Amino acid sequence: MITLRNVTLRRSTKMLLDDASVTLNPGEKVGLVGRNGAGKSSLFALLNGTLHEDAGDYAIPPQWRMGQVAQEMPETGQSATDFVVEGDTALVAAQAEVRAAEATDDYDRMAHAYMELHDAGAHDAPARAQALILGLGFKTTELTNPVNSFSGGWRMRLQLARALMCPSDLLLLDEPTNHLDLDALVWLEAWLKRYEGTLIVISHDREFLDAVTGVTLHIDAGRLVRYGGNYSKFEDMRAEQIGQQQAAFSRQQDKIAHLQKFIDRFKAKATKARQAQSRVKALERMEKIAPVLADADFGFEFKEPANLPNPMLAMQDASFGYPPPDDAPRGTPPSVIVRNVNRSVLAGQRIGILGANGQGKSTLVKTVARALAPIGGELTEGKGLNIGYFAQQELDVLRPQDTPLEHMIRLVKEAAARGQNHGQGTREQDLRSFLGTFNFGGDMVKQAVGSMSGGEKARLVLCMIVWQRPNLLLLDEPTNHLDLATREALAMALNEFEGTVMLVSHDRALLRAVCDEFWLVTRGGVEPFDGDLDDYQRYLLDEAKRQRESLKESSKEPAVTTKHVAEKEAAVRAAGTFDSKNASEQRKRDAQRRQQQADKAKPLKRELEGCETRMSELTQEKARLEAQLATPLAPPAIADAGKRLKAASDELHALEERWLALTEQIEHAAV
Repeated sequence: MITLRNVTLRRSTKMLLDDASVTLNPGEKVGLVGRNGAGKSSLFALLNGTLHEDAGDYAIPPQWRMGQVAQEMPETGQSATDFVVEGDTALVAAQAEVRAAEATDDYDRMAHAYMELHDAGAHDAPARAQALILGLGFKTTELTNPVNSFSGGWRMRLQLARALMCPSDLLLLDEPTNHLDLDALVWLEAWLKRYEGTLIVISHDREFLDAVTGVTLHIDAGRLVRYGGNYSKFEDMRAEQIGQQQAAFSRQQDKIAHLQKFIDRFKAKATKARQAQSRVKALERMEKIAPVLADADFGFEFKEPANLPNPMLAMQDASFGYPPPDDAPRGTPPSVIVRNVNRSVLAGQRIGILGANGQGKSTLVKTVARALAPIGGELTEGKGLNIGYFAQQELDVLRPQDTPLEHMIRLVKEAAARGQNHGQGTREQDLRSFLGTFNFGGDMVKQAVGSMSGGEKARLVLCMIVWQRPNLLLLDEPTNHLDLATREALAMALNEFEGTVMLVSHDRALLRAVCDEFWLVTRGGVEPFDGDLDDYQRYLLDEAKRQRESLKESSKEPAVTTKHVAEKEAAVRAAGTFDSKNASEQRKRDAQRRQQQADKAKPLKRELEGCETRMSELTQEKARLEAQLATPLAPPAIADAGKRLKAASDELHALEERWLALTEQIEHAAV
């Protein structure tokens, strides 16, 4: 177990823990909570040995293996799979021992090394790594991509996968959900529920904490307070404690006032002096109850929009995606992610946008926000549409070298250039006061944005959006760096907002609180999702299970590797001799055979992907034509739709036959 007894911990001159004590038992899943700056990350640094206690005793079982997410951004040309496999420290050590044993004539050592390699799970390590990578939202086509080819957020997902790959008795996770979409978050929850070690997690996602943890550890005024229960139960117990403490404090203040009144009245009278002195001593002996110091609340509101066009936006046969790169050959077609969208956005709607990673949620939002041009079709905006856009990466709209005040001044100038009047004060003092309502006071208004925390940047983006008085809010993962208090303030502000909201978020508490309908971006299209978030969560888990089973079916190499290791081990034990050169040659032949299999399957896989893309397009086309035929049409239109429906059905049937044939060929190529 982990024990802290009367621990004091300082960072510079700041006291983070003051005579704090707590015990955490093996196998417990603990949510570590507290205000920003309370010392949560510093406690992690104490647990992993980066910091040491200034006083008191701290103990952790010496044999425990620890797993945690490395914070540095990985810079390597390794493939994603190889990078994650190396997170298995036991496997890496076993591989090193095999290499060392093969360099000697100690055949008994070789036999033991091969046994350890087998026990470390060498036979299925790539499959385990790939299951983690896919679960965290990567595509099957990205499994062999170099780590350096991914953006920063995706590299941090690989760091998370690497930490989960590591065999551990204690797993420390600091905001693991920040870079995840909802589908990856649901998968991570399921994985952590199965984790058998001790888990300590810092998170501002209340539903994630509720789903994963059974103990809550609260850092409060330098003390560690343990609560039995998840975050919601902690809030209930905490509120009850605060109420009891406030009542006890009030009663004690009344008693103190009564005693002090007696002392002040009778201390100068000789006949009452002894009684007065007795009450003075009673006051001195009294153990004072501290007043409740509640965390400062943060709140804001969206101003009433100047107008509400209806519909806000109409999409007719719209296709969304990305133009070809600047260095692409002339004539390269754009990359279409979502196609044939026919939907309207009405005044007052609260739309949650769902969809597995990579399906096009952010692409849809960016196009509506005018950050991308539509690839095809039409987007018709209502007259007076005023969009407030929160980008998934806040720095997409922030300048790191500028201050919050400079951002607001630039916003005023841009609005004036467009002839817009948002009804807000435009003098510098007005802008300072407005920034102050978002907790940017004093010197912070002149602090470079690049030096601010993620939460402060997110608050600044919200501040800029609110000042513009939008009537359509497009929010793409707005809570990534927000603490719980700010998330709750955002939910309240959105519920009181009179305009329209389109929200992409992995924060289910925010989606539940704000959205009254959902759109599902899937299979290259956009369709209404009739269920609730619990239905969607089950859908995502089923998809993740299907992906894992598909990966296991397609992975034939692990069985060969297991057999090869077992044969080597048996041969060494039986003969007592071992030729390391022969082993090296065998490994080369195995690698050549694997490469030949991969080369043989590569064109088949490309054709298979093309089939799947076209099948998805035809499925969408069939659904659209069937819906069209279900409405009253003129005879020529009925005939035309019927012909196109038959052609689409025939082509889809032929593609399904080809898909089955390709699948069989790929399986045979892997043998």
